Amino acid sequence: MGGHLALDVGGVLAAVVLLVALLFVGMTVRRWLFVRGGGAVECSLRVLSQNGETRAPGAWRLGIGRYKGDVLNWHRVFGFRRRPRQVIHRRGLVVSGRRRPEGEEAAGLLPDVTVIEVRDGDLTAELAMSPSALTGFLSWLEAAPPGFPVDIPQHEP
Repeated sequence: MGGHLALDVGGVLAAVVLLVALLFVGMTVRRWLFVRGGGAVECSLRVLSQNGETRAPGAWRLGIGRYKGDVLNWHRVFGFRRRPRQVIHRRGLVVSGRRRPEGEEAAGLLPDVTVIEVRDGDLTAELAMSPSALTGFLSWLEAAPPGFPVDIPQHEP
């Protein structure tokens, strides 16, 4: 009887290890598919308010932003959804602030990032980006077609 129990525990352990490996491979392939098409940057996001409801800042979530025409589709790094978690539209987008992460907040973000606050209709969110990702984001905003109202502050903190 003791041999059967050891065999069962070994089989369960092997199945758990295989499942974890498959999840890791699935997330790696998903990330590769997002990045291979170009126009993708790593950035963290947290929502400050949505649908006009102001709330305390949520936790920072690491993700991949992918530019697709006039929208920035934001996907969580650790997830399996093909659809973006957040969509930020270039038309009417307002960059309302720029700052460095403070205190404990900096420990939860990638090093050397700048935090920008953006407003897209009823959505107010913060994006934390590396200097090169921020330059690309601001270039994407400034490259809006004529007639696209975009508000970008011109000062550095």
